[in-house]
Amino acid sequence: MTLKDHLPHVHLHGGDHHSSDNEDKGPAGSSESGHSTGAKSGKAKFLRRMISRGTKSDDEEEGDVAAVAGSRALYEPELVIELPPAADFHVHLRDGEMMETVTPTIEKGGVNLVYVMPNLVPPVTDPETAIAYMAKLQRLSPNTTFLPTLYLHPSITPATVAHAARHGIVGIKSYPRGLTTNSDSGVLSYEQFYPVFQAMSDHGLVLNLHGECPSTPAEDVAGIDDQDITILNAEAKFLPTLLSIHAAFPDLRIVLEHCTTADAVEAVRTCGPTVAGTITAHHLFLTIDHWADDPFCYCKPVAKLPADRAALLAAASSGDPKFFLGTDSAPHPRLAKQGRASGTAKTVAGVFTQPYAVQLVAEAFDKVGKADRETLEGFCCRHGREFYRVAEKGLEDAGKEKRRIVLMKGMGEKVVGEVGNGDSGVVPFRAGEEVWSLEWKE
Repeated sequence: MTLKDHLPHVHLHGGDHHSSDNEDKGPAGSSESGHSTGAKSGKAKFLRRMISRGTKSDDEEEGDVAAVAGSRALYEPELVIELPPAADFHVHLRDGEMMETVTPTIEKGGVNLVYVMPNLVPPVTDPETAIAYMAKLQRLSPNTTFLPTLYLHPSITPATVAHAARHGIVGIKSYPRGLTTNSDSGVLSYEQFYPVFQAMSDHGLVLNLHGECPSTPAEDVAGIDDQDITILNAEAKFLPTLLSIHAAFPDLRIVLEHCTTADAVEAVRTCGPTVAGTITAHHLFLTIDHWADDPFCYCKPVAKLPADRAALLAAASSGDPKFFLGTDSAPHPRLAKQGRASGTAKTVAGVFTQPYAVQLVAEAFDKVGKADRETLEGFCCRHGREFYRVAEKGLEDAGKEKRRIVLMKGMGEKVVGEVGNGDSGVVPFRAGEEVWSLEWKE
């Protein structure tokens, strides 16, 4: 039974819902090795798609559309790679107007299965609320499979876990209190949840850990055991907690979310097969220098050193099934990212990558010579599904999905300057920069 069986009031239609993409298919042919065998036949339709979506750099004027189309007609893909649809095991889709803005962009990033975070306001702490939330998302993206989580909270008991398992809830997410967006109801001490963790292990739910410790308060350190925690070492300080939970519950499936350091990679590898780690697309590009002067690169946990970035890229492209894609795509309005919302001077944490998820991973892998079908399929499509036992648990209609995604390098596409508009307008990661292109192939 899939989660969709719990959504009786949602009309799940399988027809085309790409609006202007209806006639746009992938290249006429592509080889398994990833080299183009028929890109020319798809070029004109690809250009029409780009124009209809308004994909243009910031300095292209509205009156220059014809000239832009003419210049793009000269592009031939340098590389074509065909893959199954990807799975993203860490997404933030928000609620309200922002939800309506960003949820339809899931497919644009080559993804048809997403693991949805529960840090709404108020947080999602019971199965009924989670199912209702998935129903709203399903209406906005009918061909996407949405996997729900609950927010680890004192109200969750072993009985809640058993109830959640019966209703198709996949996991429970732990946030350290006050550390990131909407985490005011988060965890202070993990030991109090040990009975819940045992129930999760018994019922097959996954524990998702935001692996950071809160920073040492600046104003008063009296009575604080560790007086030297900042956003730069918050993840490293958390790793002993990961190891202790794993030691206490070796059968509990645990995901260390959005790894950002070489130490985190090593900790995941040190643990048994029930522990895995997600790696975001943006952390394959960023270091501390990027977010230090660019609020649109600022997220929690923050990007660290070049050596850490190299370790993440090596782990993601290694073929190790312990690591898979979890974008942590986190949309915020442009003004909030610039620190001008609600009269505050602080910028909010979160990088928005949803519309370009697989494209960005392909570009990062290409930099280390790993942009090939097998490596990308493992990290983006297969490892996460295997860890979460998606097929075994019947969490998606795998036989029903016949479409494929086609990645193309060197087509001149650029990341749009903004997704949505008004109060819900979101600036994507690397806005205005060139990016790989992606088509869905029926």
